[in-house]
Formats: sequence, structure tokens, C-alpha cells
Amino acid sequence: MRHSFYQKSRAVRLAATLLTVVTISPAWAQQGDVTKGGELFATHCAECHSMKEGKDKKGPSLFSIFDNKAALRENYVYSDALRNSHITWNAESLGAYLTNPKKLVPGGKMKYDGLESASERADLIAYLARQSKH
Repeated sequence: MRHSFYQKSRAVRLAATLLTVVTISPAWAQQGDVTKGGELFATHCAECHSMKEGKDKKGPSLFSIFDNKAALRENYVYSDALRNSHITWNAESLGAYLTNPKKLVPGGKMKYDGLESASERADLIAYLARQSKH
């Protein structure tokens, strides 16, 4: 029973977080500047993540992350929390995650506290979306 309650409460928190993000900013990727997003990736993400297929660092490669489920890279050891999150990475879920990774995925391994600026999150999401199409 306790396990079931925990899963349900996590699902409710995830849904509420995503609903809030959708309500506030429904068009993240369209609003973002891809060039600025690339600069933000280099500054905030590249130490731990690569955009190259199969090239994991401290964190998994983010190659083709958009519209894919979280924790799918076969050779990367994800936290149980992320593997069990059932998140599909899209503009809304990435927006919520980049705002506060620990809130969206409690117990995850991400050491990043989040990107405070909504416009910078939109830029980074636009970059990730563009890179996923190439």
C-alpha cells in the first residue's frame, strides 16, 4: 500500500508541475533562441552532458532527447527515480526539469539546481529541440 501511495503522489506532483508549465509557457521551443541556447548548453550542461550520439559523460548523452522517454540510454546507469518517472522529454517536461530537477524527479542524480530564467530555459529547450532534429 505504501509503495502504491508513493507512486500515486509522485504522479500527481508530476502532473501538477507539468500543468503549471503548460499554463505559463505553452510554446517554449518556438519562443527560444537556438544560438543563445547553444551558448547556455556550453555553459550549464556541457561539463556533464554531450550532444553526440553514444558519448556519455558524468551525465548521459542528450543526443536526440526530444520526444523520447527519460532513462533510455542502454549504457548509462540512471537513478531509479528517473527510470521510474515515465517522463517523455518535450518542451513542457524539459521546462519543468530545467526549472528544478530535484522537484520534478525527487531522488534523481542530477546535481544541477535549475535554470532560474524562463527566457534562458526557452533558449536551451529550443537548442535541444533543434539538435534532436539533426
